[in-house]
Amino acid sequence: MADRPLSSAVLAAPKWTELNDLSSSSVGGEVLFSTDDWFAAAERLLETKPAEWREGFTQQGKWMDGWETRRKRIPGHDWCLIKLGLPGKISGIELDTSFFTGNFTPRASVQAIWLEEPPTSSFLYTRKGGAGHAATANQINAADKLKTDMWPVIVPMSDLGAGYKDTARSFFTVDSPGPYNYIRLNMFPDGGIARLRTYGVAVPQSQPPLCTKLDLVSAAMGGVCVGYSDAHYGHPKNMIHAGRGVDMGDGWETARRLDRPPVLKLIVKGDPNGVLKVPGYEWAAFKLGLSGRITDIEVDTNHFKGNFPDSVTIEGANLNCNERDNMDEILGSQSKAIWKTVLPRKKLSAHAQHLFPEGDMTADGVFTHVRVSMFPDGGISRIRIMGYWQKAGLAQRCPSLQPLYSEE
Repeated sequence: MADRPLSSAVLAAPKWTELNDLSSSSVGGEVLFSTDDWFAAAERLLETKPAEWREGFTQQGKWMDGWETRRKRIPGHDWCLIKLGLPGKISGIELDTSFFTGNFTPRASVQAIWLEEPPTSSFLYTRKGGAGHAATANQINAADKLKTDMWPVIVPMSDLGAGYKDTARSFFTVDSPGPYNYIRLNMFPDGGIARLRTYGVAVPQSQPPLCTKLDLVSAAMGGVCVGYSDAHYGHPKNMIHAGRGVDMGDGWETARRLDRPPVLKLIVKGDPNGVLKVPGYEWAAFKLGLSGRITDIEVDTNHFKGNFPDSVTIEGANLNCNERDNMDEILGSQSKAIWKTVLPRKKLSAHAQHLFPEGDMTADGVFTHVRVSMFPDGGISRIRIMGYWQKAGLAQRCPSLQPLYSEE
């Protein structure tokens, strides 16, 4: 039996794996068609959690956590069509064959396209989920009419490794990032793939409405995590997903800091609601999908009951092109000329949504980045950075916002 790939293997992964997974089922990714799902359905490709091993068999054969087709005994090869949950620019593709050791797909490729209108073929409405199925002749004919085999290739036919911990993960940098909203994954000729990860930055399919308050940091709007101090249990990019977190794994959680004082004390002695006096903190920085003025903030510690942070502060920066090129050097900067305190340090509580209105904001202006700092450590499920989008011409259409927007 193969061990699950060690989390330390992330250290060898390309930097672009820190971006959002555009195809994950947690952000709305959907399998529209697959040639065959005999042993395990293609929908498992898009699951957020890592692939797992389970003993036992199903009516079709060994239970496997991924997409596995039967041994092909007819001409052709297997493939599936996937609608991205977050349409956007793709920086890289990861194909993970965890636990598929004697049955992994030996070669694969990926194609992608941007479609202004969704496919309307009948197979979209007749796909049956679950193992033990294969596409009917009518479904295959309908899929062929889409001519997906002619879509641009973003990952050429490439070898994959067996599903052992040291060979399971294959990374492919995409040189033509798109944007795209549909991808086609090809197996050559058949076999199993545990997970598909499509890393990139979302590009909204329609222009956001002007003069409307939006979540500026949302992954759906193009928000992306650009740096952090620690992500031992959960990556901070989870905080900008839609909806509330499903569990503690669907959030940002750090290790316990080793510089915690032996005895914790309040910053203000005798204050029952005060924040704790601690020497350290953890931080995560984000590029806003839509730069703009921040009006109010939500910090949600959903599911974090015995491990929520004591307190939080949020800063904002307006970075020009040169500063963005040197992002790694300034993310952890303490310079007040770069980072302005938008939300001063606020006490948090367990498993709760914390809403901070405009009156709590202490810095005004247009921001392109935010930095979330938790004291001293712990877990946050979601953040919402609410505000008004900066766009050329907005001042004329929204006179009340004129002091906050430039005509770039």
